[in-house]
Parts: sequence; structure tokens; C-alpha cells
Amino acid sequence: MRILVVEDDAETAAYVVAGIEADGHTADVALDGQEGFNLAIGNTYDVIVVDRMLPGCDGLVIVKRLREAGIETPALFLTARAGIDDRVEGLDAGGDDYLTKPFAFSELMARLNALVRRSPFSQIKVTTLRVADLEMDLLKRKVRRGAREIDLQPREFRLLEYLMQNEDHVVTRTMLLEHVWGFHFDPKTKIVETHISRIRSKLDRDAECELIHTIRGSGYVIRAPS
Repeated sequence: MRILVVEDDAETAAYVVAGIEADGHTADVALDGQEGFNLAIGNTYDVIVVDRMLPGCDGLVIVKRLREAGIETPALFLTARAGIDDRVEGLDAGGDDYLTKPFAFSELMARLNALVRRSPFSQIKVTTLRVADLEMDLLKRKVRRGAREIDLQPREFRLLEYLMQNEDHVVTRTMLLEHVWGFHFDPKTKIVETHISRIRSKLDRDAECELIHTIRGSGYVIRAPS
């Protein structure tokens, strides 16, 4: 499963993500509501875990806005608000389940698995990403540009995958550090820039145009030539 965790408490978010990854799944993290909404609307997830009380955008508002946008990804509220009225509000907002803190991780995963099994989208899996003549096979872990196969290291593959999943959207350095390396802090190195440079040299060799662009002061974007 690919899971989005929207949780402003860094310790709780790290605990949940560590458990998800130990269970063999992947997780993206947003530490505020607006970032969580942006990730949810710009990416494909099997299920979303969202707190109620968040800076930037309340969890109820996130789920309501997703439903209004036609996004039916199952959503589980994970929150300290345990009253009956709170549960009703969460479910009425479009949530599919509600789990209160403190919680047992085994119960959280059982609930997430149940939500995904019930989801009408659970059988729809994106296995190939494409941007212009660049193609990534997520099952075979292969990348081609035109007829040429491109050899990427695992971290390069994950970085390119994240860029392609966010085609035409600017991805910041912070987002790459969080989602590719799992850093929730800036290590003050040029690790992102170095990997981007390596990927570009591999993708653009003998190609007519660049696909990865630097947006000065913002980050990077991958897009097909206009």
C-alpha cells in the first residue's frame, strides 16, 4: 500500500511511518494540513491517515475538500478527539473510519487494511508512469527514454518516481528530502542537487530536450516539452 500520513506531531508521524514501512508499505508524510491536502490531491494513495487538529488546514476540511473534488481515497481519522460528536463529525465529513489516540499500531494497520479491501479502487493499480518519451515500469523497476534503457540506482529511481508522480507540479527540496530520504530536517548537504544532476545526465544523454527543470527558489519539476 501507499499511505499518506497527515500528522503535525513529528514524533507520532515518525512512529506511524516507521511501522508502515516495517510492514512492507510506503508512506508520505505531511506535517500540516495544507501540505496534506496538496499531496492528497496531487498523488494516488491507497488510504489516508489524517489528524483532526492541524495547522494550516483542519483535518475535517481536508477530507471534505477531497470529497468535493471527487477523490474517494479511503480516509481514517487518527486523533485525540474521542467524543461521540467528534466521531460523527469525522464520518459526516467523508471519513471512512475513526481511531482515537492513544492507539495500538496493530489496530491501526488492521483498520487500514480493511479500508483498502473495501475500496472500489483497490484493484486499480498504476504500474507505469510516463512523461513524454520517458517511461517507468514500477513492477519491473525499469526506466526507458525512447528505445534506450536507463540504469538508475535505487535512490535515483525513487527520486525520479516521485518527480513523475508529481508531473507538472513543483516539488521542493524539502519534499524530496522527506519523501525520498525520510529526512524531516535539512542535513545541510547537496544530496538532492547531486542526485538530480546524476539523473539528468542519464536521462538527457542523446535526447532532444530536458525533462527535469529547476525552478529557482522553489524546487524542481518534470514536464513534457510544450
